[in-house]
Amino acid sequence: MILDDRRVKVREMAETVGISTERVHHILPECLDMKKLSVRWVPQLLTLDHKRNRVTTSKDCLTMFNRNPNEFLRRFVTVDETWIHHNTTETKEQSKQWVSSGERAPKKAKVGLSANKVMPTVFWKARGIIHIDYLQKGKTINGQYFSELLDRFDTYLKK
Repeated sequence: MILDDRRVKVREMAETVGISTERVHHILPECLDMKKLSVRWVPQLLTLDHKRNRVTTSKDCLTMFNRNPNEFLRRFVTVDETWIHHNTTETKEQSKQWVSSGERAPKKAKVGLSANKVMPTVFWKARGIIHIDYLQKGKTINGQYFSELLDRFDTYLKK
């Protein structure tokens, strides 16, 4: 049996202090004003170097903006990508239907979101979208793909 990390810690606290785990569960929120929270999922955990790099880049951009806001906004290009699903599945609650007593629940095939999706990479600046590139089926975004994408975008921008 695999135990949750927090339960192990509560049990260790109880054993160390010589009280029941129920008592520890009472003391934590009631006496120590602690609460148990679910983890918050983030796309990626940034290292200290990543955070410093983002701060440095942001400060550099702010300096350029303060020097000449119009020129900065005219030239600054940003990029982002996202998955767009072709279909949005119903939730279990949305798919509920009224049936007569004794009838069986209707059946419905479950469609996975990953079956039909596309990933656009969008380049834009202050005045709108400049270019949209779509990830080819079977490809994944990695360093080489992104480098080639930036080269294609550079060629597109020069035209």
